[in-house]
Amino acid sequence: MSPSGRGSPVLEVGGSHVTAALVDLRAGVVVPYSSSRATLDPGSGGKEILGVLIECGASLGVKTRERWGVALPGPFDYERGIGMFEGVAKFDALRGIDVGAALAEGLPGPPTSITFVNDAEAFMWGERLFGRAAGYDRSVGITLGTGVGSAFFADGVVLRSGQGVPPEGYVHLLEIGGRPLEDTVSTRAIIREYRRRTGQRSPWPSGGTGEGVAAIAERARAGDKVAASVFSVAFARLGAALRPWLQAFQAQVLVVGGAMTGSWDLIGPPLREGLHAGGQLAELVVTVAARPLDAGLLGAAARAQQVGSVPAGGEHKAARP
Repeated sequence: MSPSGRGSPVLEVGGSHVTAALVDLRAGVVVPYSSSRATLDPGSGGKEILGVLIECGASLGVKTRERWGVALPGPFDYERGIGMFEGVAKFDALRGIDVGAALAEGLPGPPTSITFVNDAEAFMWGERLFGRAAGYDRSVGITLGTGVGSAFFADGVVLRSGQGVPPEGYVHLLEIGGRPLEDTVSTRAIIREYRRRTGQRSPWPSGGTGEGVAAIAERARAGDKVAASVFSVAFARLGAALRPWLQAFQAQVLVVGGAMTGSWDLIGPPLREGLHAGGQLAELVVTVAARPLDAGLLGAAARAQQVGSVPAGGEHKAARP
């Protein structure tokens, strides 16, 4: 619990939104009615992006000096709090910007410190402490959405190198069929493949309620064989790509989160098929996240308060007195 007793303040930054919340780490929950969400334009200017983050954070009404946790995607210098975005189609305006200093100046309190955490690692911290990875010594998490995030944990420590760990711990750097993994498994890849195979400009079903991948999943459940095949092929290939790494890592559990897990009924079976092909990884537990909506918030708060963890990542000291 924070010094104020209301909860630990956190920000979770996605590709199109930011969520602010207070987290009660003792109970392992987001404080009821504390969270707020704001839309982000990842292509806007740095001042505009930072303004949205600060405004969303200010909505929490924090009035005391607190340790803030901030989960956000890379590439980012988590130790120094500086953006390194380039060529990833989002947040380019934050490249070279001292995000930590800007937040320390703008967030209420002011902050005692700001701890930046990779969003996939924050998700997995949350699942390790309060979800499906709890109790496992060697666990791996992946997040499926606009890209594929990943985190490798051994004995409570994040690993970014070593046996069975891809470079920097990033599975999106792997390849499938000689092409980047995210050309096969990502929101844009699923939509592109469905359009290619059907010749349709839009995958949205007539009268349907979903958008993007959710709409294609809706069609698959309604009997669209092409839609079902798109899921089956993509996630079987993802399982096959991950298999040698998870085997070398001696992973005990793979926890899957991210926006696409709303279609877990279509993702889980082919993913397991690809992972378990040839009888390998027979003991690996493959599961959807227990806390898909708040694991990242819980993990960011835990890292900021260093709860149940060995420090990994950065802590940016607040610039204001």
